[in-house]
Amino acid sequence: MKRQIITTLAISVWLQCVAQQAREWGLTECVQYALAHNLNIKQQEDNVKLQEISLSTSKNSRLPDLNGSVGENFSFGRALTSDNTYMNRNTQSTSFSLGTTIPLITGGRIPADIKMRKLNLQAALQDYEHARENIALSVTSSYLEAIYQKDMVQVAERQVELSKEQVHRMELLFQNDKASEAELSQIRSTLANDELSLTQQQNSYMLALLDLSQLLELESPDGFDVVRPEVESVKGDELPSPDMVYNEAVGVKPQIQAEQIRLQSAEKSILLAKSALYPSLHFNAGLGSSYYKTSGYETTGFGKQLRDNFNQYLGVSLSVPIFNRLATRNNIRTARLQVHSQQIKLDQAKKQLYKEIQQAYYNAIAAGRQCESSDEALVSANTAFILMQRKYENGKATATEFQDAKTKFMRAESQQIQSRYTYLFRKKILEFYRGKEL
Repeated sequence: MKRQIITTLAISVWLQCVAQQAREWGLTECVQYALAHNLNIKQQEDNVKLQEISLSTSKNSRLPDLNGSVGENFSFGRALTSDNTYMNRNTQSTSFSLGTTIPLITGGRIPADIKMRKLNLQAALQDYEHARENIALSVTSSYLEAIYQKDMVQVAERQVELSKEQVHRMELLFQNDKASEAELSQIRSTLANDELSLTQQQNSYMLALLDLSQLLELESPDGFDVVRPEVESVKGDELPSPDMVYNEAVGVKPQIQAEQIRLQSAEKSILLAKSALYPSLHFNAGLGSSYYKTSGYETTGFGKQLRDNFNQYLGVSLSVPIFNRLATRNNIRTARLQVHSQQIKLDQAKKQLYKEIQQAYYNAIAAGRQCESSDEALVSANTAFILMQRKYENGKATATEFQDAKTKFMRAESQQIQSRYTYLFRKKILEFYRGKEL
């Protein structure tokens, strides 16, 4: 009992701090904050940047390269001389060179590679959008759960206030000898149970806020609260058919677009593999100089030799593939298999999307029906509770009957709240598949 009292006081203090200091966040604000701070989103951003770098590297492969080299060599021992004899001598040589190579014809390798990497970048952008959508869905689900728990706290608080009123009424009756001590103890026990239920519901609300704050990457749930959205009526609400939603979703959902782009990229990889079948032509140019010194011979100075030995060259080199152990043929066959595999992935993604839309549709239908039923059940339970309360206050019903009616009313109210938020979430999922923002 002591532990329960301490827990109740701690939660009450926490809720008071939340009420005094917390700033209420709406759904749109929660989603936007999560998209800006979620670590999974940041990982996808890095993946997009990597694809941008890869595309830049491919485009720059058209540019000429430039390579410089410096060499210093020493030779010792017997060597052939100009008069065709051998003798011991030491030789030192220094060389400098600067050269460039420009690709002229590559069999279509560079254009195919650039197109493929552009498509890979587009696919990465679609993956980035898909990650953002997943985070938005997760935030929406967690947000509505927090709203539901918040409303349930208010339901529990009303039950406590109602029990307190009955305890006060019973205490007055007991003081006037119109009620027994057993009846007073029973209604006090009911109040204690309602306070326990309130404590448990406050715990659930606190944990729901914690889950949402962690999803938003907040350091602490302190000072964090949520604002209730408006839940529209479900009467006469018509939902689009699964086929209608799918026809809209297949053209806008990023997971489908990403797989379609990857299919195009795989087709470009066939051209990239085929480029190895064709000759390649490169332009070469360079310049250089060298310095030689041999023991036993008189040599000119370092600078004069560099000037005298200075040389330049221009040329083209043609490489014709003849036989490379069937590696090119196997690369082409592999690329074609990758295209077939990617087509299967695209078909699977479309089927999975349609299944998700079907499930979302029928979940929304069921949630709408449950919402209508819970509205009717709440009206009936409320009417029954009001009548039972009057009978109990007039001494025509027992405390057990009154508590049973109150419990049924609380259960009907909680089910009505839950069904409304469930329907709101299911409906938003259908709108999400149609490309609308949450």
